[in-house]
Amino acid sequence: GEFTVHRLGPSAPLPVVVAEDPFCWVGRTDDELSIVCRSSLAVDSLSRESGWSCLEVQGPLDFALTGVLAGIATVLADAGVSILALSTFETDYILVKREGLRDAVSALREAGYSIG
Repeated sequence: GEFTVHRLGPSAPLPVVVAEDPFCWVGRTDDELSIVCRSSLAVDSLSRESGWSCLEVQGPLDFALTGVLAGIATVLADAGVSILALSTFETDYILVKREGLRDAVSALREAGYSIG
């Protein structure tokens, strides 16, 4: 699917439509509330960046593992593919712009990663 990255004010409430969706990522700091969710969700945000595709790292990943995300990021950087990395308790997600998805998948396969 297609995903959008939203920026809301730091004290903005989490939109109900996002909270009820089975896939979303939320990060809050003193400066902002960031949300990554499916583009089909109507989120009233201060700014947004649409057109992202999501690749999931096969998990669960043990916290003692090192370099998993760095390895993927390096392969994609070398291929000229910009990423947005998201981490959860069990795994990592790599978002790439839809127009870079084919290049990302090719680069990862070439580097020996299995893409399902």
